Formats: sequence, structure tokens, C-alpha cells
Amino acid sequence: MKLITSRDNALYKEIKHLATSSQARRKLASTILDGVHLCSGYVENRGQPTWCVVNEMSQHHPEIAQLLARTEHQIILSDALYQSLSQVENGVGIFFVVPIPNITAPAVISQTAVMLENLQDPGNLGSVLRSAAAAGIKQVFCSDGTVSAWSPKVLRAGMGAHFVLEIIENCDLPSMLNASNLTVLATSSHADKTIYECELSRDVIWLFGHEGQGISDALMVHATEKVSIPHLGKIESLNVAASAAICFFEQVRQRTA
Repeated sequence: MKLITSRDNALYKEIKHLATSSQARRKLASTILDGVHLCSGYVENRGQPTWCVVNEMSQHHPEIAQLLARTEHQIILSDALYQSLSQVENGVGIFFVVPIPNITAPAVISQTAVMLENLQDPGNLGSVLRSAAAAGIKQVFCSDGTVSAWSPKVLRAGMGAHFVLEIIENCDLPSMLNASNLTVLATSSHADKTIYECELSRDVIWLFGHEGQGISDALMVHATEKVSIPHLGKIESLNVAASAAICFFEQVRQRTA
């Protein structure tokens, strides 16, 4: 167990860059999991982190002690250093440094999957990932204009979904759709067919786009069906994360009926 008390320590500086810089996370292909819930989920589903980092004051907390007993490479930070890194208010004092998975996209999509084009809000992306994982979907493909799936904010919103999904970023979505024979579904407020009239016991590819602009014309032309989500209130459209959850769980309902 390594104790660090100096801001000049090289390892501390590297971890600080990861905690504060998306460029550093891309360069080092690593990210930060902040909090007991994410750290526990990582150990359960992915194994050992690169580093388990804890607050000196919190190392004897029962939940942290349990995680320390299950990890190998550990760093203790002085309270001042730890507080300068953690982004969780009132957290118990632990985060992991973990590698970002390098997953190769399949040549052909052969199972229900999600494609996300230019989502900008970390909370929305994390919520979509969480709903996809809960619905039993395994693969999520993100365009190069989508916010980084492994940023700390998206990870917190995902609540552990990242550890049970295959998330492939910087995808050429139109080319991938050209290679697939699955039905491609896109939501549209102007569609005549509702999501509840759609046959979803089959495998499909779900398309969701930018929060304000929706799915681009270049991607929408690949949709084989457009469906609407009926609602009664005088609201033009739903939040993208809410729309995705409704779609995923209508598919779950049909498959489990």
C-alpha cells in the first residue's frame, strides 16, 4: 500500500490528469471510477483495477476495507490530495483507475443493439447505457460526435452498465448499417406507427440521435421503420434517455409476455 502526500509525486500527477482531462484519458486509455458502487461493480464484473485509490482518513471504512481486501495495487492519498481529485460530493473516499476497453466492432451486427449519434449530454448517455444493460442489450455503438462513454460523469450516470456492455466508440454508423440485415428502428414524432404496434420479439437496431437535432438525415435514411411514442400531454417530444428506456422495455415486455 503506497502512501502519497506530495503534489509533486509523479503518480499523483498522472492520476490527476486522468481525473480532470478527457485528452489524458484518451491518451492513456484509462479512466476514473469514483465511489463504492462503481468500484464494487468493476471488481465483480471486470476484475482488478490498475490502481485502487483511497482517502487516508477513510481507509478503515467498512465498505472501503472490503474493497481493499479484494484489490492488489493500492494507493493511499492524504486527505488534501484526495479531495482535489474526487468529483463525488460526500463520497466515502475511494476511486479506481481502470483501463478503457479496446473493443473491435463486429463485421456484422447480428443481435439487438443500440446506435447513438451525436449525443452530447453525459447524463443522457449514461442513462441510455443503464437502460440498455437492464433490458439485456449487449452492444452499443457511438458515433464520433458522441460524448465520451468513459468520462467520469457518464460512468456515474451509467451506474455500472459499462461493465456488462460492449461499448464501441467512434463508429461509422451508416457503414455498419449497410452491412446488417436487421430491422433498423428510429423514433419520430411524425411517424404514424407507434412503438406498441411494432413487432419487437425479433432482433433490431435502435437509432437515437442528438438531443436537439435528432437523428441526421444521413443516418435516418437507413431506418427501415419509424415509430412514435404516444403521449397525452402537450409536449412535443421526450428526452432521448426517456425515449430509449420506453423502447427497450417495450421490447422486453414483448419478449417476456
